[in-house]
Amino acid sequence: MMAQGISGLMRPLLGGLNVSKIRFIYPCGMTEQRHTPAKQWSKRGFSVTRKLQDAPGESSSADQVTVHFVNRNGERLTAMAKEGESLLEVVVNQNLAIDGFGACEGTLACSTCHLIFEKDTFQKLDAISDEELDMLDLAYGLTETSRLGCQVCIKKSMDGLTVRVPADVSDVRRQLEVGKQSKQ
Repeated sequence: MMAQGISGLMRPLLGGLNVSKIRFIYPCGMTEQRHTPAKQWSKRGFSVTRKLQDAPGESSSADQVTVHFVNRNGERLTAMAKEGESLLEVVVNQNLAIDGFGACEGTLACSTCHLIFEKDTFQKLDAISDEELDMLDLAYGLTETSRLGCQVCIKKSMDGLTVRVPADVSDVRRQLEVGKQSKQ
């Protein structure tokens, strides 16, 4: 399970720290995910990310929801999502070409999966956590209807949802790539 994997990785790091309370956030039932072999990783812009969720067998079209992403350049990307997936999982699992999206792979440690919703849709989303608000503070192009894709789970009522990817992203990997190129 992913929760055990992350907790197992964090235990040695936290062993020497005086931490009274640690809370891991796993939206959309992430603890039920299975891992895919490393050879199935896919490249998307600055990100190298494995599929976040594997489903046994194919989903029927009745179980699927259509989601539209308006990319930074205005291109409209359409994907089929399963109920319970996060919007980040949709981008990764469908291998959508959104540059730099989801750098932390849904661990709520960055703001690269920042999405902008229409006002009426935004008001229907589940409550936003303090942790998500903290990460949104780091996002470029923040709006009143901004959310992190890793924290928004697909529901059947979202069929036809359209979200916009902000024009720019706060991604330190981009700065590192530029630095490497200038040294050559």
